[in-house]
This record gives sequence, structure tokens and C-alpha cells, in this order.
Amino acid sequence: MNINVSRYRWAQVACLSLWPVLLCAQPSEPAQNLADCKNGMESCDRSRLSESELTDVLHSQHEQNVASCRNGYGSCDRSKLSERETVALAVADHQRNVSDCTMGLSSCNPSQLTAAEARAWSVAQHRRTLNDCESGYGVCDRSKLTLSELRNVDIALHQRNFADCRSGWTCDRSRLTSSETTEVDVVERRRNAENCEDGWGDCDRSKLTVSEANQTALAEHERNIIACRGGQETCDYSKLTPREATTLAQAEHKRNYTACLSGNGYCDLSRLSLEEAHSIHPNADNLR
Repeated sequence: MNINVSRYRWAQVACLSLWPVLLCAQPSEPAQNLADCKNGMESCDRSRLSESELTDVLHSQHEQNVASCRNGYGSCDRSKLSERETVALAVADHQRNVSDCTMGLSSCNPSQLTAAEARAWSVAQHRRTLNDCESGYGVCDRSKLTLSELRNVDIALHQRNFADCRSGWTCDRSRLTSSETTEVDVVERRRNAENCEDGWGDCDRSKLTVSEANQTALAEHERNIIACRGGQETCDYSKLTPREATTLAQAEHKRNYTACLSGNGYCDLSRLSLEEAHSIHPNADNLR
């Protein structure tokens, strides 16, 4: 008997604890059903909708259909459009087709253009073809160009190839004239000399003249001095002259002494003279 009473009490507790959840869940179901109906989901139960909700659902579905038709989606049902919506859709479709043709998109349907629009489209197509040919694009259709346009295209392509060769880019040197080849050679030698002097990787020392090689060596020596002065890892002390090494050592000794004296920077007490050490620490003999 006590067991039954205990079970009964636990059942009451469980019901009371779940009651707020049930109360909260009840109102959300109709709202969820309304949302499902508006979104055209299979879980929609129209029989549970009020008259105003059903009207709201039908209005929402109609708007979705209008949007689908405007966007050209396959779910569009033109039979459900009003006369004014059908006319507006036809206008939008025509404008979209004109835009597609103007931009040269594959979705363009020239047969749907007016005579004036078709002429403008033809001019735009020809202009695109001419631009593609002048730019050297693979889609160029030379058969659609006039003789005058072909000559201009060939001139543009030749000039672009010449410019590419001068800039050191991929080019066809066989298409250059003799004077252009000479000019490109001069520019390449100058560029190589500058690369060597500046220490860039794209340097071919075998192509340097004696003067250019000397200038490169001088620039490299100067860069090494700067690296040594700055304590950089690229410094090669073996390439310094005795005078430069002495000057550098004096400068480093002064820097170290200043650092020890001021307490700022790296200080190596072992590199100080006895007099310098005593000026910093009276008992410097014990520190060395």
C-alpha cells in the first residue's frame, strides 16, 4: 500500500514538473503549423488554420510564386498570376534579356529583341569581338573583323609583344624587328646589371661588362659593411679591409662601453679596459 502511494506521489510530481512545458508547447504548435503552411511544407495542416490565417497563407504563397516567376525559377506557375502581374513579368523578362544580350551572356535570346535593340546588340557584339582580338584573347573571331580592323589588331598585338619582351615577360622574340631585338637586348642587359648591383636573385654575372662587374662588387662590399655595422647575420667580416675592421671594432667597443655605462643595451664587461671597468664598478677587479 505504501508503495502505491509513493508511486502516485511521484506521478503527481512528474505531472506538475511537466505542466509548464506542456503549457508552453501548446501555443507554439499553431504558430509552427502556420509557418509550415506559409513555407509550403508537407507538415502543413490547413484544417487547423483559421479563416484569416488561411488567407494569409494563400497571400504568402502567391507572393512566393510571383518571386519565383520574376527570378525564372522552375517552380513558377504563370497561370496563378493576375493580368497585371503577367504584364509586369513580361516587361521584367524582356529587360533581363536585353541586359543579358548587352553583357554578352549565353542566356541572351536575340530573337526576343526589338529591331533597335538587335542593332545595338550587334554593335556591342562586334565591339567585344574587336576588343578580344586586340587583347589577344583566345575567343577572338578574326573572321568577323574588317580588313582595317585586322590591321589595327595586328599592330596592337605586335606592340604588346614588344612591350612584354622589354619588360622581361613571356614573349615571342621571333616576331620582333631587328631594331626592336637590339633595343630589347639593351634593356635586358641594363636590367641584369641593376639586379646584380642591387643584390637580387635574378642576376647573371656572366653577362656583366668589366665596369658593371666592378660596380656590382662595390655595391656588395657596401652592403656587407652596413650589415656588419648593424650586427646582421649576413655580415661577412672576412670581406672587410683592415681599416674597415678596425673602424668597426672601435665603434663596437664604444657602443659596448656606452651600454655598460648607461645600463641600456647589451653590455659585455669582459670587453672593457681596466680603466673603463673601474669607471663603472669601483670593484671591477672582482667582476672580471
